Amino acid sequence: MLSPNKIIAGRSAADWISSCPVVGDICELKETAWLNPDKQPFEQAKAACPLGMADIEDAAARLERFAPYLCRVFPETAESHGIIESAVRPIPAMQKVLEETSDTAIAGQVWIKLDSHLPISGSIKARGGIYEVLKTAEDIALQSGMLHLTDDYAVLDTEPFRELFSRYSIAVGSTGNLGLSIGIMSAKLGFKVTVHMSADARQWKKDLLRSRGVKVVEYKSDYSIAVAEGRRLAADDPYCHFVDDENSKTLFLGYTVAALRLKKQFDALGIIVDEEHPLFVYLPCGVGGGPGGVAFGLKMVFGNAAHCFFAEPTHSPCMMLGMATGENNNVCVQDFGVDNLTAADGLAVGRASGFVGALMRPFMSGCYSIQDERMYKLLAELADAEGIYLEPSALAGMYGPVLTQQGRALGGYAERAVPAGAMANAIHLVWATGGNMVPREEMQHYYEKGKAQ
Repeated sequence: MLSPNKIIAGRSAADWISSCPVVGDICELKETAWLNPDKQPFEQAKAACPLGMADIEDAAARLERFAPYLCRVFPETAESHGIIESAVRPIPAMQKVLEETSDTAIAGQVWIKLDSHLPISGSIKARGGIYEVLKTAEDIALQSGMLHLTDDYAVLDTEPFRELFSRYSIAVGSTGNLGLSIGIMSAKLGFKVTVHMSADARQWKKDLLRSRGVKVVEYKSDYSIAVAEGRRLAADDPYCHFVDDENSKTLFLGYTVAALRLKKQFDALGIIVDEEHPLFVYLPCGVGGGPGGVAFGLKMVFGNAAHCFFAEPTHSPCMMLGMATGENNNVCVQDFGVDNLTAADGLAVGRASGFVGALMRPFMSGCYSIQDERMYKLLAELADAEGIYLEPSALAGMYGPVLTQQGRALGGYAERAVPAGAMANAIHLVWATGGNMVPREEMQHYYEKGKAQ
């Protein structure tokens, strides 16, 4: 039970709740929504931002350099010529289900971005996680003099480079999917790799990593402790690179490249995105690096036409809490009596990234929280309607298109943020973050749980 007199970040719990009503909803584990009062017009936000399009293009160019290597060592990327990308498509049958079950007409079209089916590691973490490992490998190889920027990077799949990388190690703290991406990619290159896993991580993810030669260290506590321990142990080793999910600019930039790819996909499909044809994007959010990076890229590519929302579990709404209070990573959900226990393992994070919260404040439209039971129900409905199977956390974004309609929790936003009548032309893009690698029997369990809701 939260004491109203408890002091959190210099103020009493009662003071926080009275001055910031969404905090009261968070404490009561209610599904809630928060609109960002500090969102700025794009050009104004961009002018004050330390990162920009040049940083995204640099990351994109690095991934292009590695494409021949990825194509060689991961045959599943051959069709895309070594580019790790996912499909985007409309889901009209699911849109109809959302409308019927919520008794809400959705203006515009609901689409899905299938990062759940990204090659190599089957989640959004195949973007930032793999990118940071590749950048680390490139830095080491260039510094050694064995590699030059103009080389065919397929040469990295040779014994001299594997021997070079074996002198170094990579470590990361993770609830699951980031660990998969870092572990699989690092081991393939030849690095020694350790993944520090929190109690929320699924057993099959630990087993898969161990089968690839990755050292998995398990913790009975949550994500923040796994990250802190991983960071502490790596600090003592000059040959160890720690992938810092809470603070890494490199990780963040790996995710941003998704926006350049999405623009190409939309262009090929004849999809227009401008202020009269707005793009609403709903991103499941844990610590914030993945969704923050994608949202940043989308803002850089589409400007004022992109409207981005973070979606979190009611038991772990750390980004909404950090942004709504303005305290970012100075507060955690446990400070307010929230247990951080959720079936959405990738989102089971109690303290948000301060780096992402601060950087994205002028860009984000808002946040909302969703109950585990609703995620499971949406999981089963999506499977029945569209034949798409996702893990529970990936469904956090699916309720967003309902919430942004008139009369719903985020409905007032559109009235102020988009031109009159433009919502009829909107694309509501649900970012599906993971699920393709979930074992069949576990997915069946998720599905049955969803059907029972």
